[in-house]
Amino acid sequence: MNGVPHQKWWGWGVEGVAFHHEDKPKLAPFVLDKVGIDLNAPGTPPPAFEDLDVPGSRLGEELAATLIGAVGRDHVVTDDLDRVVHTYGKGLADLVKVRAGHLPRVPDVVVYPGDEDEVRAVVDAVVAADAVVIPFGGGSNISGSLTPPAEEPRVVVSLDLGRMNRVLEVDEAAGLARIQAGVLGPDMEEQLGARGWTMGHQPDSFRHSTLGGWIATRSSGMQSDKYGDIADITRGLRVVQPGKVVVLRPLPSTSSGPSVREMVLGSEGRLGVITEAWVNVHRVPENREIIAYLFPSWAEGLAAMQEISASDAAPSVTRVSDANETQFSLATQKRSKGLKGKVSKALFAVLERRGWDLDQACLSYVGYEGGKEHVARTKGTVGKIVKAHGGIRLGTGPGALYDQKKFDTPYIRDFLLDVGAMGDVSETAAPWSRLLDVYTGTVRAAREAFDRLGVKGFIMCHLSHSYHSGACLYFTFAFPPGTADVDEQLKRYWEVKSAIQQSFVDNGATISHHHGVGTDHAHWLEEDISPAGTDVMVGLLRSVDPGRNLNPGSLIPAHREW
Repeated sequence: MNGVPHQKWWGWGVEGVAFHHEDKPKLAPFVLDKVGIDLNAPGTPPPAFEDLDVPGSRLGEELAATLIGAVGRDHVVTDDLDRVVHTYGKGLADLVKVRAGHLPRVPDVVVYPGDEDEVRAVVDAVVAADAVVIPFGGGSNISGSLTPPAEEPRVVVSLDLGRMNRVLEVDEAAGLARIQAGVLGPDMEEQLGARGWTMGHQPDSFRHSTLGGWIATRSSGMQSDKYGDIADITRGLRVVQPGKVVVLRPLPSTSSGPSVREMVLGSEGRLGVITEAWVNVHRVPENREIIAYLFPSWAEGLAAMQEISASDAAPSVTRVSDANETQFSLATQKRSKGLKGKVSKALFAVLERRGWDLDQACLSYVGYEGGKEHVARTKGTVGKIVKAHGGIRLGTGPGALYDQKKFDTPYIRDFLLDVGAMGDVSETAAPWSRLLDVYTGTVRAAREAFDRLGVKGFIMCHLSHSYHSGACLYFTFAFPPGTADVDEQLKRYWEVKSAIQQSFVDNGATISHHHGVGTDHAHWLEEDISPAGTDVMVGLLRSVDPGRNLNPGSLIPAHREW
């Protein structure tokens, strides 16, 4: 595939890496109890690619010749595998469809530009031909931003920036780096690390997502408490639009009218193609560790995170799981041997004698980075807050394990599909004053949806990012589809997903904290930012792209397209 690495066409990550349950003795009983699925029964592996019926390319000779002239013949690809890889992201609905061979509209060609001039040539050619261009980063999107509209009659060009993957320069005095938008997270950090710098942005998709993708969806990383979300990190931008390039210099702050930088952030390709960005970078920290804690209840864990946020402590990670997610985490542990297993059992026995209900216990991780004195001071402050809310310190062992495995979680979605379960996520953010109501309302809404479907479902949650005024809640849900019919499976999935999303807006939260809008969340946009706010967004998109050539269908409700 043109030398640019891609994920599996049917699932997350790379071939040869997968989630397994055989070395986790508690997981099969847990899944059987919570969703009624036997992990030891024969599963359904993904189909062979050769069994797919891939629609032929609609690319005409004239546009093909123009694209080849722009980027070279080797970088204009029309083979079926490359086109299917660029058809969907990695959300649950995406994977159900692609595994079922549901391919109503596939990109007609995948183009790999090598620099901004080539991006400009491709965008101009697409617009001149009244075709459609969809920017493609690592393909990790889970909100429907990458899929061509099924009814789109025009030629669809997937623009893959994977060749544009270099750190171009570092302004050491300013703590800024200029980086091409197609670079994957690990490659970027390797290049920065060789110079002693880090961006510190680590979303779950880190290994398979790009800087441009993070910017286009307003991504957030698990260390955003220290480094900020991508909106905080991104200071300057270059964005190719039809016939021109938006250039935003890396200024620390500016009062030059409404922020065009903010307009580009989260624009999902509808305002042009991001080719490079200036971002904040930091010296690689002297010390880094993650410590695990345990709280008696979810309410006490949330209260502790809020107090930490308001304190003088400055951790890099603040995360706490609800009781369900804590139980799931414990169920995914490998068999404990020797002293380690005995210590765990002894600790839980002591907590039970103290009156803890271990079914309500909540696991937490807090990260610390920086100089020795700073880390020691922050750990001391956090430790006092944890103790004040009834929590205990579990230590660096579980924290180090979490740090090692944090990027493996998305593989579980594929595993669940293989064994006959549907699992996905929805995340939101709300003020501290609304957080418990959002949580309670969303869990209730999901359970009511499970009941309507007559299935045994499961929902769990964690707080993953803290701010001055509130925090992000990240929900994961799973249930057996109860049918082999793909259309019915998706209908049931949307029954649950819609209940969760509606609960967010009904309880004063946003429709997405860091996964973006895409098509999956667009239905609720007017409830989130108001109809008048949507008018502003539609006017902006239309002014830049009157012909709807730039990723049409994403970001705004279908009835607001023009």
